[in-house]
Amino acid sequence: MLIEKYDVEVFTPPCEPGAERYAARARLTTDISEVLPYLNATLRSAIYHPSANALTWKKGGHNIAFHAYEVATSNAEDREGAEKELRGIIDLVNRTWERRAEIKPDTTTRQRPTPMAIYKLLPNTNCKQCREATCYSFALKLAVSQKKLADCPPLSEPQYAEQLTALQEIVIEAPAIG
Repeated sequence: MLIEKYDVEVFTPPCEPGAERYAARARLTTDISEVLPYLNATLRSAIYHPSANALTWKKGGHNIAFHAYEVATSNAEDREGAEKELRGIIDLVNRTWERRAEIKPDTTTRQRPTPMAIYKLLPNTNCKQCREATCYSFALKLAVSQKKLADCPPLSEPQYAEQLTALQEIVIEAPAIG
C-alpha cells in the first residue's frame, strides 16, 4: 500500500462562498510521484504534467488533482460526499500502485478534446434523447465527463457508425472509482 496515512481537510472553496459545494484535500505523508505515470496510463481522461509533478483528472463533474504529497477533489454536494470521493481516490491510487507491474507507465501529456471537436462528430439532430437541449450542450458535458457516449441513442444507429468510432477515439469517459 502506497498511501497508508493522510490528513483530510474538507472546505468550501474561497472562490465560491455560499455555493454549498465542497472540496476535500488529503495531505499525504508519502510522496506519490512514482504512481503518477501509472495513473496517467490507466485514467484515460487524466492529464499528466511532468514538469509540475502533477496529474489532473475530471471525473463526473469533479476536478481531481494528484501532487507529490497531496490529493484533492472538488465539486462535491456535501462534506460526506467530498470525504467519500477522496477515500475512493486514495483507494484508486493504492490499487494502481499494487498493480504497477501489470501497467506500462505513461509520461505523455494528452489534451482533452474541445466541445466543438466533439460536437462536429455528433449526429446534430438536437433530438433531446440525451436529456440535453441541444447536441452542443451534450458535447459540453461529454467533454468534461458528465455524460457518456451511450447517452446519445442516435450514435448507436448504423448511419453514425463512423462518427461513433471517431468519438470513441477522442472522448475520455471516466471509469468508476470506489
